[in-house]
Parts: sequence; C-alpha cells; structure tokens
Amino acid sequence: MNNGIQTILLDDDGQIPNNQGLPVIIYKAVFKEQPGEIEAAFNRHKWTGSWTGGVYDYHHYHSNTHEVLGVKAGQATVLIGGDQGERLEISQGDVILLPAGTGHKKIESSPDFEVVGAYPGGTSPNMKKKDPSDRVQALAEINNVSVPQMDPVYGEEGPMLAEWRG
Repeated sequence: MNNGIQTILLDDDGQIPNNQGLPVIIYKAVFKEQPGEIEAAFNRHKWTGSWTGGVYDYHHYHSNTHEVLGVKAGQATVLIGGDQGERLEISQGDVILLPAGTGHKKIESSPDFEVVGAYPGGTSPNMKKKDPSDRVQALAEINNVSVPQMDPVYGEEGPMLAEWRG
C-alpha cells in the first residue's frame, strides 16, 4: 500500500500480554504536512473519544479496546511490547495503531511532544499494568475485542483492514 507502513507482531512477554493475533501498525509521516488534521481524520473514521496529551512513562495497556496515537507535535521514543519489546522513534505526523493488549510507554520525548489518542467507537479504555492477578481476565478481554470497521487513518480502505482481517 504505502512504504511508510510498518507492522510489528509482538509476543506475550509474560507480564504484558500484547496481541498475538494483530500486529501494531505504524504509519510513518502520514500527517507530516497536516498534523492538525489527525483528530478530525480519526473522528471521521469512527475512532472517537479523542484526547490530546502525552504518553505515560510506564508500561500500560488496554485489554478492552484498541488505541490509535497520532503525533501532533515533537518527537519521542516509545517502547511497545514490554521491557524486551520494540523501541519506536516517532515524530510529528506519525500514527501508531495499538491492538488491544499492546504494552506501551514513553522513554523520552522533546518538550513539545503531543499526541492525539482515540478508540474505535469511542470505547473508554481500561488501564492495565504488569499485574499477574489481572492476567487471565485481561487475556479473555483482549480476545473479545472486535476488529473495527474502519482504518483510523484511511477509513474504508487501509492497512488495518488488510492486516487485521487477513
């Protein structure tokens, strides 16, 4: 589709479940020229409940929903997938699509770093951390999160539909 698209399938690391069925999708520089359009695009494609802010500096994940993050300003290094996961360098205009269960945290960022986050259908995300007592329930919840109808960036077409529906 676009050589600015990257996918990463993460393994369960024993503490962060990640999502063995759905890869993380990185859309490089897709909003580079128009970072102010990120939130409108997400909302237009029914990824709502949007917010603007940063990324927490500790590992966390959402077992009840997928999450999309678009970089509105600045740049950051984020770690996805837990302590042994993948380091991503993200900057203004990049979008990261995190399937339910994917651990993520900010390692460092520029002072002006800001993201827009949203969820399919405006689902309110839960907040999960490395907690073994939550694990069985979290895994069940992750497996029950359905694939959204629309790609958050491209709508009725796009890499999410190809990668997540097979």
